[in-house]
Amino acid sequence: MNSLNQIITSKVGKKGAIYLPKRILKQLGINEGDTVLIKPMKERVVLEFINDPLSLALKVKKWAKTNVREFERESEEEQNEIYNP
Repeated sequence: MNSLNQIITSKVGKKGAIYLPKRILKQLGINEGDTVLIKPMKERVVLEFINDPLSLALKVKKWAKTNVREFERESEEEQNEIYNP
């Protein structure tokens, strides 16, 4: 059964910690250290997990190829255009 369609109960621990089941974390791709947006709403709390740019870049399908030398060259060209018009 898909854990995302279940209602799961949990208890509030020390210092207000709420632990989510590992299977839910895995299904949602949530890792230790991820940022969470907490939205208090009347009698409920909504959690929205926010990927940091590096994690997001590592998870998505790659659509371009480059190497360090090419990246550095392009970076220098753009800096020259901006700072030395």
